[in-house]
Amino acid sequence: MDLAAAYGEVRSLTEKLAEPLSAEDQTVQSMPDVSPTKWHRGHTSWFFETFVLSRHSPGYEEFQEGFSYLFNSYYQSVGPRYERSRRGSVSRPGCADIARYRAHVDSEMSKALSAGNFDEATLGLVELGLHHEQQHQELLLMDIKHVLSLNPLTVCYLPGGITDQQAATSLPQQGWIRHEGGLVRVGHDGNGFAYDNECPAHEVLLSPFKLADRLVTCAEWLAFIDDGGYRTAELWLAEGWDRVRSEGWEAPLYWDRTDGSWDVFTLGGRRSVNLAEPVCHVSYFEADAFATWAGARLPSEFEWEAVARRHLDAGGTVDGQLRDPACVHPARQGRSEIFGGAWAWTSSAYLGYPGFRRAQGAVGEYNAKFMVNQQVLRGGSVATPQGHVRASYRNFFPAHARWAFSGVRLAKDA
Repeated sequence: MDLAAAYGEVRSLTEKLAEPLSAEDQTVQSMPDVSPTKWHRGHTSWFFETFVLSRHSPGYEEFQEGFSYLFNSYYQSVGPRYERSRRGSVSRPGCADIARYRAHVDSEMSKALSAGNFDEATLGLVELGLHHEQQHQELLLMDIKHVLSLNPLTVCYLPGGITDQQAATSLPQQGWIRHEGGLVRVGHDGNGFAYDNECPAHEVLLSPFKLADRLVTCAEWLAFIDDGGYRTAELWLAEGWDRVRSEGWEAPLYWDRTDGSWDVFTLGGRRSVNLAEPVCHVSYFEADAFATWAGARLPSEFEWEAVARRHLDAGGTVDGQLRDPACVHPARQGRSEIFGGAWAWTSSAYLGYPGFRRAQGAVGEYNAKFMVNQQVLRGGSVATPQGHVRASYRNFFPAHARWAFSGVRLAKDA
């Protein structure tokens, strides 16, 4: 990998994703889990400054005192950090200040990379930083979507996105992909980059099962709603039912009923719910309740991976099935889709694999500290970077999270 070239491409894409947003859009925050766009831009620069330049580039001086406090996300071993839920209240530094910060970090990184000043271990940190920034590119889109959705005026991230007329209209019949089960090898095979939570590769024993060949559609979700899915306690896990009642859930996030019909807020604006598209922005609790209602279940993460690996071995491609990262909404893809559209909730708790070891130092906090009270999602979304869509990739969110690009894929025992 040409890290110098990759560094420039990844950093430029972050700025491109921020271009449609005004300074005000980049500052406001709508809920404790959401970070302003300018914070994402500052934090991803902080990562390179803190873990690479400050430690492995002799003579480097911190760009601005206090940035290490503002832009530290959750690395306790690095030092104190500003409270996540209050990030939207920080009016300074402004967007122009963040741009200067990024330019400074980019200049120093480019000089060091071109001069070959980093050893192999430090280059590994650079590569991790690039993948970390790609994760934040997807988070940036999730977060700004939530911010813009709360504006009472008609606003959107990308005007001219998919319209009612352009959206898919044919409703695909759901099929099932059968897997014979048995001993299946899962986890990263060691070729190319992987996060530590994808390792080590190991074998799991699966019973025969069937995995749906596509994500659950909006039409199917509407049937769930019309059949009283959000009013039937027997379908729900206890904590999920508490959320339904306390937060007033009656449809996926961003759905609203207007004059008897449903519309949805997308990054391209508000439009009618398209019945043929994958449902998106549902929590694990909703996904589990829907699966129970449908007479099915959610797959384990290993069942999903076993099918995904077989799909790739059979000549399926990842690149041909994913949409551009700036896509405004998960549209229906092809038959037997495995990757893209929306992340699929699984029944698996987010835990370390057998033999997992936390990395030494601050980067050991990257994944390991979150291995509790989280559910694994698989498959990628419309906003997932290409390099993050692979059979072993593990995303994770709390069971109540709805603002992520999350959907549902069903499974059954065979």
